[in-house]
Amino acid sequence: MATVEGGTKAIDYAESRQYTEPLFVFVIMVVAGSRSVLEAIKALVATLARLIPVRTVVAQTWLCLAVVPLVGSLITEPAAMTLAALMLAPLAAPPVLMVASTWNWDGVFMASTFGWKACVAVAVNAAAITYLLSKHLPDASSAPKDAGAAGALPVPPIVSAIHLAFLIAVVAFAHHPVIFFGSFLMFLGFAQAYERYQTQLILKEALLVGFFLAGLVVLGGLQQWWLEPIVSSLTPAALFFGALGLTAITDNAALTYLGSLIEGISDPAKYMLVAGAIAGGGLTVIAIAPNRLTETPAAGP
Repeated sequence: MATVEGGTKAIDYAESRQYTEPLFVFVIMVVAGSRSVLEAIKALVATLARLIPVRTVVAQTWLCLAVVPLVGSLITEPAAMTLAALMLAPLAAPPVLMVASTWNWDGVFMASTFGWKACVAVAVNAAAITYLLSKHLPDASSAPKDAGAAGALPVPPIVSAIHLAFLIAVVAFAHHPVIFFGSFLMFLGFAQAYERYQTQLILKEALLVGFFLAGLVVLGGLQQWWLEPIVSSLTPAALFFGALGLTAITDNAALTYLGSLIEGISDPAKYMLVAGAIAGGGLTVIAIAPNRLTETPAAGP
């Protein structure tokens, strides 16, 4: 664009884009993936697991697959999926976030249309997969240890509380990038000052997800000319199955974001587009960016 139409026009276009969502996902993944937050959630899951009348490791697996992801309703999907992915590692990008502000989908709307259905599906799926994996799950004594936390000092409660406060602040000001990014810079300073209680922050992984979403915002704004006539010609049912199938080869946040650019899209079409992206995203690793966090390096000699 700078070459063809000049640098000023390219800068004006880049500055006309809205980057709140990419910035937020980057920040929330780093804060949620910090050791203090992770340890606090692990302790909570372990406590709940002991109350369930099954083998503890089986109960923990079910909680990580069912309850932790559903906490995304409170702390957002990127944070919840990051925690779930990191907790399951020893044994994904947000499609709704990219359309919520454009289509004015608030928490009440999401709970009444998608939320209760998602809760049922998650609970059933988690129970099924936990049952199938139960005989392969190691007991706590034989489970692999977290190499990143080996030798690290125990996290004082006050440090965990401060990390959780940063997480709450980022979520509370999710639509105000100046506030949540300022809070993130304070978080980085705190993490550096008390480095002895930290493990390496997942900056690389979060940056890759943030770069992807930011690239989607920049390039997606130029796709409306061909996307709108195609989508407008599809019935809601065709849109659902199209989104469902495309998540096998592309990120579901890309699908929903491109859909949000279309003017005059009907409410049934909006619902079917997001439903297809969410349903398909649950079937593929590529559609849920925090899933990459479960990849662990091969053990050294």
